[in-house]
Parts: sequence; C-alpha cells; structure tokens
Amino acid sequence: MTDVVSLLGAETESLLSHTCQGIGKEQLHLPGPDFIDRVHLDSDRPPGVLRSLAALFGHGRLAGSGYLSILPVDQGVEHSAGASFAPNPLYFDPENIVKLAIEGGCNAVASTLGVLGSVARRHAHRIPFIVKFNHNEFLSYPNSFDQSLFADVEQAFHMGAVAVGATIYFGSAESRRQIWEVSQLFKRAHELGMATILWCYLRNNAFKHEGTDYSVAADLTGQANHLGVTIEADIIKQKMAENNGGYNALKFGKTNSRVYSELTSEHPIDLVRYQVANCYMGRAGLINSGGESKGAGDLAQAVRTAVINKRAGGMGLISGRKAFQKPMAEGVTLLNAIQDVYLAKNITIA
Repeated sequence: MTDVVSLLGAETESLLSHTCQGIGKEQLHLPGPDFIDRVHLDSDRPPGVLRSLAALFGHGRLAGSGYLSILPVDQGVEHSAGASFAPNPLYFDPENIVKLAIEGGCNAVASTLGVLGSVARRHAHRIPFIVKFNHNEFLSYPNSFDQSLFADVEQAFHMGAVAVGATIYFGSAESRRQIWEVSQLFKRAHELGMATILWCYLRNNAFKHEGTDYSVAADLTGQANHLGVTIEADIIKQKMAENNGGYNALKFGKTNSRVYSELTSEHPIDLVRYQVANCYMGRAGLINSGGESKGAGDLAQAVRTAVINKRAGGMGLISGRKAFQKPMAEGVTLLNAIQDVYLAKNITIA
C-alpha cells in the first residue's frame, strides 16, 4: 500500500484530522458497497442504467467499494494530440490507453468515439467503456469556449459502452445551448440503459479577477455541479475547489452569506464538501479531476487530491495526464496510489 503520510508531508495532520463543521457527514449520501440500492433505487433511472452503474462500481481494484478510479484520455481533441502524447508517444495508439486502464486497476476508461471504437471488439468486454460525445478543439481560430458534438449516444451504445460523458462550459456564451444538447442526449442515454457523467467546467475570462482564478471557486463550481445534476448527470466530474467567494469578488449572480460564514471554511476539505453538497448531497457522486502533469510531484499531488475528495464525501478521482504522460509502469503506480487512498480504512470521512 502507498505511504500516504509521507506523500502528504507537512499537510498530514491538517488533511487527515480535519472534521467538517458546516455540512456534517451525516447529512451526505456517502459512497459504499450498497450505494446503488441505497440511493438510486428511489430515482427514475431505468434498470439498464442501474446495471451499467453496477458494472462501473464492480470493476478494477476498487470493485465493491462504492468508489471510482477512472482513466480519462480525451485531451488529444482539445489540447492537441501532440501536446497530449508527445511526452509518451506510446499513447498515440488507442490500445495502449485501454491497456493502461486495465493494468492500472481502473473501474473504467473514458475517451473519444474514435479511441474506444478502434479497439471495442477486443476490449469493451474487458473494462467498462465511457464514450465522451462532445469536445472543444483548438484547431479552429480564434479559439472559443464551446463544445461540439462528435458522436451520438447510439454509437456509444452499439460499441458496448456502459456510460457516456459530456462537457458543459458553464459561464460561457454558448453554455445555454450546451445545456440543452447534453440534457437531451443524457435522456437518450438513460433510455438505452447507459449511465451519464458530466464534466462540469467553468469557462469565462471574466472569472479571472485581480490575480485569482474563480473558475475553481467552491461557490461557483458548486453551482455548476447543481446545474449538472439538474439535467440528471449520474456522476459529476469537477476540478477540485481551490478558493471561494467567486460570486462576491465578481459581483454577479446570487449567493448567501452563510455559504462563507457557516457552510464552508478555507480548508480544502470544506471547499470540496460544498461541491459534494451541490451534487444533491452526494446522490450524484462527485469525482474530482487529477489535473495536468507537472513531473516529479505528480504522485504526491494525486494522493493529496484523492485524500481531500474522499474525506469530503466524494466518490473518486478521474486522473489522465498525470498517468499517461509518463512510462506505463509509472502511470500504473500512480493510479494504484490513488486507489490505495480509497481502500485505506484509516482514511475516513471528515
């Protein structure tokens, strides 16, 4: 098992001993082996969706725990294939992406129609597939904060995928159209028995104010989560909150002083707890993203993010570039370290 304490370093006491005071853990619908029976049986999800969720929760090293470790590799569309795969050209070949997810003990692999479709007959029965059906792309000039449809859910269904994924850039000029498009495709995915995962990202240059990037503020990302579960995303993918007070700093929208004085604090676990609360108190699982690869510190950063997510009441981590932009053996080690956090009995809910 990974030595979590040594990787957390000076933050060990703060991250492992903190107790959330604003929103108590007893108010949450926490991940666990019985999550589908305890939470989803009350919902309108068809039996096929429950079966697909069970496939996600039942695979990999975290099988049966109620937690998720997902490998996402869709960055080649937006960030460019060169920027994504030049650090390790092995992953220009889609089969190696799937092999990393399998060797890394992941619950599922999330990628594009093209990546997963190219190896579906060989691998769709070996690990759950999540097909991402919309993307931004930066070959168009000038760049814009928009998501275009690259696939439909029927293609994902016929490929054997258990879930579909989509991104909405909340706060962008195009977000209203994206909300409607994704809502309708999520509806169709549920009809076909597939689960739905929403990348709930904020995109607007105005969210950067006086040197602070409020696109990772707990209050604003929390509201993005709330909009995401409104269109029946089963799982929310969100960047880990790094600050708070976006509404007040940007002077727009509506909020309440209790969000800042009582429900949250500056502690990172409290900030992510607020993100979980906005996922219907955990009825939709929150998985935080692992972020970009920065080299030698990736392992410690990934474990830190996993500890914060788990202790906040989150459902897991979806980590891509930190895993695939390095030799495969190192990527497997990093994915296993993330999973070790969720398997550790002594890392409890704050």
